Amino acid sequence: MKTQAESNGIVTLTQEGTDLVKDSPLYNEGLRPTTKAEHTWTSYNFASLWIGMCICLPTYAMAAGLISLGMNWWQAILTIILGNCIVLIPILLNSHAGTKFGIPYPVFARLWFGSKGAHIPAVARGLIGAGWFGINCWFGGAAIDTLLMSMTDWASVPGHLWIAFFGFWLLNVWVAYRGPEAIKKMEAWAAPILILMSLALLVWALTKAGGWGPMLSAPSKFTTTSEFLVVFFPALTGAIAFWATMALNIPDFCRYAKSQKAQVVGQSSSLPTTMGFFSFIGVAVASATVVIYGEALWDPAAVLAKFSPFAIFLGTLGIILATLTTNVAANIVAPARAVENLAPRRLSYEAGAIIAGVVSLLMQPWYILENFGNYIFLWLGTYGALLGPIDGIAIADYWLVRKRRIHLTELYKTDGMYAYKTGFNSRAIWAMLIGIAIPFISKYIPGLHIIWDNAWTIGLLISLAIYTWMMKSDSTILSQKDYEQITSQARESKAS
Repeated sequence: MKTQAESNGIVTLTQEGTDLVKDSPLYNEGLRPTTKAEHTWTSYNFASLWIGMCICLPTYAMAAGLISLGMNWWQAILTIILGNCIVLIPILLNSHAGTKFGIPYPVFARLWFGSKGAHIPAVARGLIGAGWFGINCWFGGAAIDTLLMSMTDWASVPGHLWIAFFGFWLLNVWVAYRGPEAIKKMEAWAAPILILMSLALLVWALTKAGGWGPMLSAPSKFTTTSEFLVVFFPALTGAIAFWATMALNIPDFCRYAKSQKAQVVGQSSSLPTTMGFFSFIGVAVASATVVIYGEALWDPAAVLAKFSPFAIFLGTLGIILATLTTNVAANIVAPARAVENLAPRRLSYEAGAIIAGVVSLLMQPWYILENFGNYIFLWLGTYGALLGPIDGIAIADYWLVRKRRIHLTELYKTDGMYAYKTGFNSRAIWAMLIGIAIPFISKYIPGLHIIWDNAWTIGLLISLAIYTWMMKSDSTILSQKDYEQITSQARESKAS
């Protein structure tokens, strides 16, 4: 029986396939494979998604933070661009699965961890997403607080910072609650506005500082290559880890792509370029404030606070828009889907969004952002070490083990082939634990700290290799003949 159909590289369930699993406890409207009609996202939608996510206060802070660690402007920008070019590789590899089979990240994880084991990578990604959600709300709330104080007598209000934070947090949860389609529409019109506002800030800095020379003349604080590398490798891991979360749950968005070409072109053209562009603006504007005000202002809200009331008002709207477009797309969809996947018949995406918002408060973003060391070494470095091995397993399973052949209905069966024996794929768990353990142990062994400094990359490669070796003869692997027996093939058209 043909339970799935493939047309122009997109696989969907047939009516027979849907009937087989629609009553399964692992199936609901949010987790089911997308239909052909739902594959509507174009290259522009993916480009606008990334532009909206990259233009945010954490991007600005990361670039500024690298300067504070001793890099000059071009060292900081190149480190960020290199990190984003590296993380783009797993993003595109995992995007292929989401686009071809229309499945969200928690369902994709069932393929390699098992029907129950999928909760491990889904919840891990969800917790980190919730942490980022809180960080962005704190950034945005603090910025709004600063701008309100510059316009009104807001500073006299007791607990004004916390009021701004919780108000902004509620706004983010409300927007996220409305779902991925609302996110798509918001990103589409927000992206060009954010680009224009960023350029306006750069032009202001360039004009006030008297040209590029005074802005970008600060030298690197490193006198030797070894001094630079001590900071470069953990900074590079931090730049990679910045979007390592999206490298995992990018199927949540790519399941709506019109084609593989649409998602590849849209993402490749926007992620490294926008991160490099906005990081440069962060460095240039902060450097310009040294010339203009005699001190480096790394907080964009502090810069805007020195403008006219009307400019402050526009800047506040820009900060709200920049933070919203990042937060609801990058940081709430994954935890909401992870919560939904825990009990698909009882929990919805909307309930997951609310729960994820509450969890973000429990993770205390104010502590993570207390100093830049917490941000790049404790937060980015640690979760990069945790997510790298999961990324490696996902890539190995889809590309090297299964060779892009999936039996969709089996993903929604509690006793299906991807449930393995107990609901857990023990080989994935072992591959993940080994990939995490080696960098963590190396952190405390003299001479091996460089492994920890590159924990995401090394963990990914270790888990990828171990998982591929352990799964090479697994009974759940479909041969080409097996795949053809369950998949009806439509004639390819030039539109694909």
